[in-house]
Amino acid sequence: MAKKSKINHNNLRQEMVDRYRERREQLKAIIRNPETPQEERFEAVDKLNKLPRNSSAVRVRNRCRVTGRPRAYYRKFQMSRVSLRDLGLTGQIAGLKKASW
Repeated sequence: MAKKSKINHNNLRQEMVDRYRERREQLKAIIRNPETPQEERFEAVDKLNKLPRNSSAVRVRNRCRVTGRPRAYYRKFQMSRVSLRDLGLTGQIAGLKKASW
């Protein structure tokens, strides 16, 4: 089980990403547009740099929904391999079977 403080910190980051998403997308669109004047582009870059660092989506860590484990994360199930195996062996995940050959 991961530390509660790490899980909460990651949740706060996710909330901040959601809060600033539209503003970041607008500024990035201005920066990417080749028809934007150079001065406007520099202003957009400056405004983007002034936004909080934790409002960037790349700073959010994928964590297991069950245990909060940050490694060996399967996006399809939104859980770690350890939790996936435990729940799969008890039959709580529909359609998941243990392989044997």
